Amino acid sequence: MDFNALLFLLIGLIIGFGLAYVLIKKLDKSKELQTQLNTLHEENTALLIEQRTASSRADEIQKYYNQLKIDFQALEKTKNDLSNELSALRVHKSNLEEKLENQLNEMQKLQDKFTQDFELIAHKILRQNSSDFSESHQKELAQILNPLQEKIQSFEKKVEEKYQLNRDEQISLKEQIKQLTELNGELNEQAQNLTKALKADTKKQGNWGEVILSRILERSGLTKGSEYELQYSATTEDNKRLQPDVVIHLPEEKHLIIDSKVSLVAYERFVNETDDVKRQNHLKEHISSVKQHVKGLSEKNYQNLSKINSPDFVLLFMPIEPAFSLAMQSDNDLYAYAWEKKVVIVSPSTLLATLRTIASIWQQEKQTRNAIEIAQRAGRLYDKFVGFVDDMAKIDRGLNSAQNAYDDALNKLKNGRGNIIGRLEHLRELGAESSKSIPTHLIEQEEDES
Repeated sequence: MDFNALLFLLIGLIIGFGLAYVLIKKLDKSKELQTQLNTLHEENTALLIEQRTASSRADEIQKYYNQLKIDFQALEKTKNDLSNELSALRVHKSNLEEKLENQLNEMQKLQDKFTQDFELIAHKILRQNSSDFSESHQKELAQILNPLQEKIQSFEKKVEEKYQLNRDEQISLKEQIKQLTELNGELNEQAQNLTKALKADTKKQGNWGEVILSRILERSGLTKGSEYELQYSATTEDNKRLQPDVVIHLPEEKHLIIDSKVSLVAYERFVNETDDVKRQNHLKEHISSVKQHVKGLSEKNYQNLSKINSPDFVLLFMPIEPAFSLAMQSDNDLYAYAWEKKVVIVSPSTLLATLRTIASIWQQEKQTRNAIEIAQRAGRLYDKFVGFVDDMAKIDRGLNSAQNAYDDALNKLKNGRGNIIGRLEHLRELGAESSKSIPTHLIEQEEDES
């Protein structure tokens, strides 16, 4: 083999080895690129999953935000409603104060007129002597007294008519509470941020309910101890001791009982749950819990307690407005179910309206009692005054009788033939000794009349 052939062979081997090396490098690079491609594909799949998760989470966050927005609007509406109610109550209070002031002024005017008439009559009686108490003056006295009597009788009639009118205008408490509950039962907004603070702690729920109930009672206008009592203890006919949370005293010695021990654990779970299926389950548990408490409350028969004269129903107080609205909105038959069990479910707003109605009834009752008491006292005072006038009439008759006796005695003394003065003076003229003499004016009167 010549040198050229060897050279070409060597060059061919070098080129072959070079091509082989390049091919091997390309194969390795292809595998590396495939690996990177697979990695990128896996990362892309993971990113797609994360995107779907983030999108779902964003939907949940948007839904939660919308719910919070609804809750805020509900609370804002409740705040505005309470503000409007407060303004209306202030106007009502101002009207009542003005009305009371007018009544007091009318009473004062009547009292002043009565005093003036009394003083006028007393002065007339004291000024007159026995001869002035003639039949004409007694008629004049009657003319003064009769208008006074008519005014007092008119006042008594006016007070009695007003009392009867107020009683006719007051529909029964049972119907009032039913109407208020049905009206406010349409409140369907929820305030979930309030219940989240309670979690599932039943004790905290109980404490919260007591705080809300206490605040409502303080704002109701009722007086603790006289118009409502807390933790009232009484026994049933079979000597079983029961302790209602609150007993409201009503006019005519009647009472109204409030219970606030309803559990809201299921409602708290409903608020904090994000899964729709589980939320529906918690909602059913919430309604079931309320019904169970209604049933238990009905079986206690609070209205049969000794010394308690209660209507045929008990108020079940739910301290969280959205919990009340959710239950009523989700179960349209819940109110009817409770009513059949002689239980009325109330929320803070409906209970406050009910208690303020009772406070208004108490205020009217007190005003009516005061007016009746004033009328009765005025009537008794008039009777006393009539007795006084009768006594003065007796004195008049006695004075007239004494005046007549005095006139008869004086007539015998100085009038007519053979009167005592004439005879005594004739004896003196005949020589009867005397150290004193009859007054000249009597002798002159005797001579003139003789």
